[in-house]
Amino acid sequence: MQRDIRQTTTFIEAQRLYLEQSISPETIHEIQQLNVSSDDRTALFTGVYRNEAGSPAVPHIFQLDLKTSQVNRLTTNVCHEKLPVYSPNGEHIAFLSDRDGSDNFQLSVLDTRNNTTIRPPAAAGWVENISWSPNSLAILLTVAGHGADKGSGQGAVPSQQCREEVPDWIPDVNTGNEDYRWRHLWIYDIVSKNLRKISTQDVNVWEAVWCGDRGIVAITSEQPGEEAWYSATLQYINPLTGTTHTLHTPSNQIAYLCASPSGQTLALVSAISSDRGVVAGDLLLIDINTQLARPIDSHNVDISCIQWLSESRLIMAGHRGFETLVLHHQLSDGFCAETTTEVWQSSEISGSGHYTKVSGLSGGDCLLIAEGFKRAPEIGRISNGRYHRVKSFYQSIQQQTEVIDTIKKITWQASDGLEIQGWLLRPKSSQPHPTVMDMHGGPVWQWRPHWLGRRLHILMLLKRGYAIFMPNPRGSSGRGQDYCSRVLGDLGGADSRDCLSGLDHLVDAGFTDASRIGLIGHSYGGYMAAWLIGQDQRFAAAVVSAPMINYISQHLLSNISHYVTLFLQDHYKNIGGKYLQRSPITYAHQVTTPTLSLCGSLDRCTPAAEAIQFHHALLENKVKSVLVNYPLEGHGIKGIPAMLDYATRIVAWISEHNPVTPTKAIGSDKKTDSCLAQSS
Repeated sequence: MQRDIRQTTTFIEAQRLYLEQSISPETIHEIQQLNVSSDDRTALFTGVYRNEAGSPAVPHIFQLDLKTSQVNRLTTNVCHEKLPVYSPNGEHIAFLSDRDGSDNFQLSVLDTRNNTTIRPPAAAGWVENISWSPNSLAILLTVAGHGADKGSGQGAVPSQQCREEVPDWIPDVNTGNEDYRWRHLWIYDIVSKNLRKISTQDVNVWEAVWCGDRGIVAITSEQPGEEAWYSATLQYINPLTGTTHTLHTPSNQIAYLCASPSGQTLALVSAISSDRGVVAGDLLLIDINTQLARPIDSHNVDISCIQWLSESRLIMAGHRGFETLVLHHQLSDGFCAETTTEVWQSSEISGSGHYTKVSGLSGGDCLLIAEGFKRAPEIGRISNGRYHRVKSFYQSIQQQTEVIDTIKKITWQASDGLEIQGWLLRPKSSQPHPTVMDMHGGPVWQWRPHWLGRRLHILMLLKRGYAIFMPNPRGSSGRGQDYCSRVLGDLGGADSRDCLSGLDHLVDAGFTDASRIGLIGHSYGGYMAAWLIGQDQRFAAAVVSAPMINYISQHLLSNISHYVTLFLQDHYKNIGGKYLQRSPITYAHQVTTPTLSLCGSLDRCTPAAEAIQFHHALLENKVKSVLVNYPLEGHGIKGIPAMLDYATRIVAWISEHNPVTPTKAIGSDKKTDSCLAQSS
């Protein structure tokens, strides 16, 4: 396989698809992080400019007028900006800016009364999150030390670490005492313009919010490593003294802290979770005074977003099966019983990001960044149970989405009788189709309607005549915590059989050609791809991206070692246990499928060493294998043009080893794809 493929027709096709999504480079290409003003008149968001393919995307802060749909950029800064949040009184906007260009995000504050921007002193580290006090007088900052890892959803790469100037030959030394990884809390005072650190001792803060004007609640651990998040607890912190006491010790992972305006009641989500920041599950309410935690009926919806609309009313969003939902919860006021009401649901429209997020308006409506398989990301409003488009930014999407002939919701029974769900995207060609099974990460995550403009290889495969099958096996979110828990201690077990039985169902239904099946997967999906080709020889081609291959090395090299222990329910000290039994490396000698392995050199979550050892094991067993290692990427290939290279290689590999013939590929260049996919 060639190293530089930029002149191939497949790469040029991927580049054209990327550029076609907007008219000019100075057009907003991606929208993130919605926040509505308290008067419901405007909303803030982070907008990402689409630069020419070959340079990085540039995020800035924008404001949307909810009456006119007019969009204005709020600052003229050339640095990257993100995470805009209105103060409760609307007089200020806090956001983060990368002032020195080294991914060192620091607090900036825009005064909306005179349109001036204040740049407070820099904290010792990079600011990960911010929270306004209810009285609008202070901003709480969660600050990660330079060198602390980003979460897997943000690439799982180490942040910029301050290094002393030494000769190149000086070795790196790791003593296990990496103090720079700690996350601390800081407070910025709006009136005095003073920034101070809260002096907590041996407390690493993952997430924190104000609890009233004088208290803080935080998700904390006693150690700073990413693996410590899995056993984090809920603490109350005195912002003056830094003293803490435990409010709640969860049995699972927790996220999305949200305090009522008075600070008397805390809402959060508790769930079995694969990754920090990627959480969906049960809603809990905690009384700050009694510390009593009680679950709330959320109609079997895995909750992924919470916001207080008043002292007694919550708005929530989440997922249930094929549906994305928005709900209201009314707390008891002494006269009325507590009620949870479904406000809106859709199996065609979902929220952007890892899970759906909404930003509530005072009357009970909400805004969200909405998308679907055929819907580019847009800002939408849910009002009176109906969805309305507020603002769309994408200009030319019809040509991209018309490659999908039909979108089918698929259900089938596993061998033990459990109902499994998934999605089938069918191309404009006669069936049975050559099919590519695409397996999601996690395992606790899900496939739902998402914008395929971010996954160019899927659009390109559909264009060529491949059907795309996206199963949600047991362990996936959206089906409740019992469904998620079925994967604990059984990675690669029943969940892998769920995927195979889904393929059998598609073949029996006449959708899929049993002789032309490929598979691709990323992260846990990459593990599943590597695992399945060692267990089943039906696959014509495989693409394994950011996989877990050897659970012993994954445990010892990854920054989330606790993940392996949690989901395998075992330890590598158990010789011959699940660490070996469920590792794809153990069965590499059984693989016959041509395999393309993809990884990022900076990935701390599933280190590149995992893909590297699988590649060498396949070569040793005389299996056709190619390894592609991106030097500037982490957990997921996100940069441009690396993302175009990634899409091109996947399409070329599938096209060569699982060709669409005897049906002629639609719009493919067989000569170029074959040349591109030759093994070196």
